[in-house]
Amino acid sequence: MSINKSVSTEIAATKQWVDEIIIGLNFCPFAKKEFINNTIHYHNSSAEQLKSALHELVEQCRYLQKHDKLETTLVIYTKGFRHFERYLDLVDYANDLIVESGFEGVFQLASMHPEYCFDGVDYDDASNFTNRSPYPVIHIIREASMAKVLSVYKAPEKIPDNNITLANDKGANYFQQVLARIHQQHS
Repeated sequence: MSINKSVSTEIAATKQWVDEIIIGLNFCPFAKKEFINNTIHYHNSSAEQLKSALHELVEQCRYLQKHDKLETTLVIYTKGFRHFERYLDLVDYANDLIVESGFEGVFQLASMHPEYCFDGVDYDDASNFTNRSPYPVIHIIREASMAKVLSVYKAPEKIPDNNITLANDKGANYFQQVLARIHQQHS
């Protein structure tokens, strides 16, 4: 099976973002181990419609469930869900589908998007960059693994606030430059 250039480009850009932003700034203190151990599965989705994207997401949950050596999956939307509001609809339906498909308590979802904006926060606020990625992404997380690492991590409830503080210290311009450079390197 051959991989076309655009597919490998999006995975490469996402991996670079994970390395530089998520790991480099320690936004997720658990990501480095999985990145180094190559236990993150990157799946490119060309889905542009909700129904096909949701079907594919469930298939990725099943894939992750069957592959114990993989710790997590990043579903990268290469063509669809570029508009943030439409992406949020996908995330809402996906969370409902996790329950309906019997994956509640097995997997949880995290969301990242190039236009991510926290509710009630100005679009240009640096805090949004804690969840801004090169492409729309849904992160499928094993709940048992997350519970295990959270049980040994000191003050995990402080992670989001610490990330927002760091993002504000770095400033929106810093993140805009990093994301622009990543896109430029992988275009």
